Amino acid sequence: MTNFFAPTVDWGALVPLLVVLGAGVIGVLVEAFVPARARRTTQLTLSLAALVGGLVALGLLWQDVNETGPRAVLGGAYQVDLFSLSIQAVVVLLAAVSLLVIADRSASGEDAFAPTASAVPGTPYEDLARRRGLVQTEVYPLVLFAVGGMMIFPAAGDLLTMFVALEVLSLPLYVLTAMARRRRLLSQEASFKYFVLGAFASAFFLFGTALLYGATGSVGISDIGQALGQGLAGAEGWTSSRCWASCSCSPVCCSRSAPRRSTSGRRTSTRVHRRRSPGSWRPAPRPRPSGR
Repeated sequence: MTNFFAPTVDWGALVPLLVVLGAGVIGVLVEAFVPARARRTTQLTLSLAALVGGLVALGLLWQDVNETGPRAVLGGAYQVDLFSLSIQAVVVLLAAVSLLVIADRSASGEDAFAPTASAVPGTPYEDLARRRGLVQTEVYPLVLFAVGGMMIFPAAGDLLTMFVALEVLSLPLYVLTAMARRRRLLSQEASFKYFVLGAFASAFFLFGTALLYGATGSVGISDIGQALGQGLAGAEGWTSSRCWASCSCSPVCCSRSAPRRSTSGRRTSTRVHRRRSPGSWRPAPRPRPSGR
């Protein structure tokens, strides 16, 4: 009977990511249970608090990694080092600025997103939703999910984790692209084109992952780099040995005398000497002039 060993997970290294994605899940619950009049304020406060908490967690984790060194979480699928933490901090800062831009109403008194995404552009239902002042607050949890996908990208240790990060990032952006308040038809067209392009990109990514796994036997980025380095070194050695073998078997490298006729009609001989090492090379003896 096979014994089951529970995996050990370094949850402390995942705190910044869990804070952002957990806030996105709570934001979905807010859409279901919080009244509509308080929903926008609740979502904005929750999203900003999650990003600030994630940034604080990144700062604490930076100090720990700087003292103890990088960490490999989930069997190396998630790498925590100074480079990944710095990229994640930049992503969180830009996401906080983006949330403030999304929530801005100073220009026209309205959000930049449609009052209801399910309404057909130009229909009476869309006009009624606009007159009633409906607001799409699903934007905030979608932004948090997209930010979570961006945070996974720099810390991905293998191609499968990178593919998961790509999907978590892309799927919310498909919806956000189609929810513009103005130019609704162009917004929906852009969302459809983005979805088709993303589907092809995901297929190409998986196809390339399968090829790399077949060539190297692993989906880990470090393992793939090591296997490709060994393959290039072996290819260079094979090329050099092949070149030496072809040179040693070439007629030019053999000591043979090939008779040749000169322009004056006399039969001369062109002697090609055998390849020698640099230390044992001696010039060929000069022919003595024949006396008359």
